[in-house]
Amino acid sequence: MLERTPDSSGKRRWFWPLRSKPKADTVFYEPYGDAIPPRIDEPVAPLKKPRGKWWWFSRGAAAALFVFILLVAYLAITAPLSKSLQPIVPPQITLLTTDGQPFARNGAVVDDPVEVAKLPDHVTEAFMAIEDRRFYSHWGIDPRGLARALWSNMSGSGMMQGGSTITQQLAKTTFLTPERSLTRKAREMLISFWLEAWLTKDEIFERYLSNVYFGDNVYGLRAASLHYYYRQPENLDLEQAIMLAGLVQAPSRLAPTRNPDLAAKRARLVKSAMVNAGYLTQDEADRLGTPRLDVRAKNALPTGTYFADWAMPQARALTDLSYESLTLTTTLDSRLQEIARRAIASAPLGQAQVALVAMRPDGEIVAMIGGRDYAKSAFNRVTQAKRQPGSTFKLFVWLAALRSGMDPDDKVDDSPITKGGYLPKNAGERYRGEISLKDAFARSSNVAAVRLFGQVGDRAVIREARNLGIKSPLAEDDPSLALGTSTMTLMELTAAYAGVAGNRWPVEPYAFKKDEQTWAEWLFDWPGRYKADTHADMEKLLRSAVNEGTGRRAMLSIPNYGKTGTSQNNRDALFVGYAGDGDDRLVVGVWIGNDDNTPLKGISGGSTPARIWKDFMQQAVQARKPASSRKPVARPDPEGPVVPLDLPEIPDIPVNVGDTEVRINGDSGVRVGTEIGGVPVDLRIDGDGVAIERRREENPAEADR
Repeated sequence: MLERTPDSSGKRRWFWPLRSKPKADTVFYEPYGDAIPPRIDEPVAPLKKPRGKWWWFSRGAAAALFVFILLVAYLAITAPLSKSLQPIVPPQITLLTTDGQPFARNGAVVDDPVEVAKLPDHVTEAFMAIEDRRFYSHWGIDPRGLARALWSNMSGSGMMQGGSTITQQLAKTTFLTPERSLTRKAREMLISFWLEAWLTKDEIFERYLSNVYFGDNVYGLRAASLHYYYRQPENLDLEQAIMLAGLVQAPSRLAPTRNPDLAAKRARLVKSAMVNAGYLTQDEADRLGTPRLDVRAKNALPTGTYFADWAMPQARALTDLSYESLTLTTTLDSRLQEIARRAIASAPLGQAQVALVAMRPDGEIVAMIGGRDYAKSAFNRVTQAKRQPGSTFKLFVWLAALRSGMDPDDKVDDSPITKGGYLPKNAGERYRGEISLKDAFARSSNVAAVRLFGQVGDRAVIREARNLGIKSPLAEDDPSLALGTSTMTLMELTAAYAGVAGNRWPVEPYAFKKDEQTWAEWLFDWPGRYKADTHADMEKLLRSAVNEGTGRRAMLSIPNYGKTGTSQNNRDALFVGYAGDGDDRLVVGVWIGNDDNTPLKGISGGSTPARIWKDFMQQAVQARKPASSRKPVARPDPEGPVVPLDLPEIPDIPVNVGDTEVRINGDSGVRVGTEIGGVPVDLRIDGDGVAIERRREENPAEADR
């Protein structure tokens, strides 16, 4: 909208609303002497009052107050007060096996919060003297303390001091990162004002003492007094309180268990500060000595094992932060873990590494060996190593073929591929012409796998892998994928076989018992399933691979299913399969390889991995006694000694007598592999008696690739 204003000529001129109007013209008149000047009808422009310093100061103060209110509001939203009630690090967690045996302990040592009212005066005075002697008189920021610290540090008096109050230290450790910047310092001061406004001085002091770090992985005054002097903080004497108060400046460097001389030197500075603050006289300070440590270490548990390293993040996610040490029961079965350890210890591995994981069909992990020796290498080859699965990947190719409508008895060409850009070969270059899908899977035909892959398409094969939980990248439009050239973890691969074992996918491995699924979760989280005939056909293929094909060294006297795998140039050797029924059914994956990815010597998927798998399954499933005949076992003390579930043991003693192989082991007895009347057999002598099993040896020329 336009606005009209009259000009000097009486006409009206138009101006935009946001433009300033022209100033009125000043009219000058000639003097009239004593005569009365003519009447002036034009308005006179009002004089503008100049803006003084007070005007600018008041506007600046209002703007600063507005910004301050916004900052306080932001802090109130982003830094909740309840966070100061929590410890600043995760508490200590002890992991137990299913029968209650502790096997790993990890995390900070914390304990219950302290109450200032129940602490002796000399305890609180020691901390205030060295950290914040005007704590009960300032509002979160102590200008005098800042000035004193600055002067002390500049003058080189020998007592280096910081200017942060106890409130500021609580704000920093609870709410902020340890970065050094002016922005963080400003936020620290603002949070300090906020804490002072909402908490009493005693509450601030209590939160500080319950969170501060004292070295040796110990947080909080109660945990520290128990750790260093084996007494509650309410019973600390003056010398002990002085020593603990001195640790908080540099706890890792001053811990008396590591550097007693530095800790004693710092304690002398605390005594001097107490004298200056009026809490002690000089004579009283001179009579004080250095307190004697009373560290009573309990039976220590290892901070990690292969299973514990994988399970601990799940434990943190399942629990809320608290001051209490936690004890959690995992799914790890100590009996099965020990069987796995023995099976690996007795295997002829040379310098190669090995990994084994055992799970239930729903993903419950019951045993895990991530390497030959955790103390030498904590790298978990079950969960961290991504290696080629070799022919174990053919599971997904044949599943795609079955779901496309093919039958195990349908024929596939097992002759050399001579055209195209990819020309795979069978192991030993043995070809059989037209054979059934069942025989091709049992003998792990590479050319048949590539032809099936081309027939069903890469999307169908990748779809089956994704359905069964494979999350690692899979190459598209690459026929070598059929032979397992894309990398994945042993955990992923074994979980995929578990999906087939239970006909319920995808399977998510877990370390802690799951709650019963609610009807709503069951309704919206419907698992995938194969049709009954598809699942039966796939199990027929897996069983033929063990009983008639490349996995014969893994054959059991009970129904068994599995697949061998050997990657390119013998860099990886695997056997993955399952056996047993009902609650005792286990899915086990075994991998052997070198960490530097160099080829293995004389090891394929159908040799040592299959043998380890069989040794494990024979004791874990086949020789499992009925529940009614099992003797009850007393539950161990969670605070007691640890069973070294991941440490190597003395292996069994192999003795070769001609064509006879004898293995002697104090736990599993004597095992003899020989021939009777030209028939290879295994003879086992242990506490359960004598057992003879027929063994069908694998032809080395048919080694799976």
